[in-house]
Amino acid sequence: MTSFGARLRHEMRQHGPLCVGIDPHPQLLRDWELSEDIDGLKRFADACVDAFAGRVALVKPQVAFFEAYGSGGFMVLEDTIAALRDSGTLVLADAKRGDIGSTMAAYAAAWLGDGPLGSDAVTVSPYLGFGSLAPALELAEMNRRGLFVLAATSNPEAAGLQRTVTADGRTVAQGMVDDVAVRNVGAAFGSVGVVVGATLTEIPNLSLLNGPILMPGVGAQGGGPESVRALIPAGSHAAVLPNVSRELLRAGPDVSALRERLERLRDDFAFLQA
Repeated sequence: MTSFGARLRHEMRQHGPLCVGIDPHPQLLRDWELSEDIDGLKRFADACVDAFAGRVALVKPQVAFFEAYGSGGFMVLEDTIAALRDSGTLVLADAKRGDIGSTMAAYAAAWLGDGPLGSDAVTVSPYLGFGSLAPALELAEMNRRGLFVLAATSNPEAAGLQRTVTADGRTVAQGMVDDVAVRNVGAAFGSVGVVVGATLTEIPNLSLLNGPILMPGVGAQGGGPESVRALIPAGSHAAVLPNVSRELLRAGPDVSALRERLERLRDDFAFLQA
């Protein structure tokens, strides 16, 4: 098996630079006239699989919206991950896990192993220290999976921490990006990416990253093609994966309508492939 980075780069060239979220938010379930229970959750997830499998570079189930339903929700999530991966579609579990030692190792085994939640990549939080991610980094490398490390998020609460300047003159967020870049040295395209908000006004220097840049915040949160274009230097365009979720999912529940909206969004971000 090739590395996650190599597989992701291939899918981005085949299908365009979009990451599509599966976010069964309660309001979306209501908008789709689905019940707010396991049956509604499954219908929502199945429609998303039908609409997006084999058509996008990366699909990102938002774990929290499945977890909210308990064990039944996790069963739907397991089925969703399996169906997407069986179709050849790369899956990023948006779990934002972060802990230390054996607990971090257990999270890594759950999301990057061969169990029922095993995905191609997982989002992780490094804010217990980048070194706390070591078990996940090691397992991802061994299993040819990927990580997306929270670096510069767009929620206002993050600024006080992530923009703090440390003793070496870098912001905390820049330190996270630089630590990720070290993991990607020597790869044609690294398997460890960062998460950078599309609604920010300034971001860390990404020139040495050599890995994917996931940019949430497109659509409902106010980000769009122009904000992404303004934030990302031209030399990094090919690494950017705007994440579209509610902006796309509002077109449901009709699968054809979801696919049509996907095509329009793909066209909006076609400049990233230039």
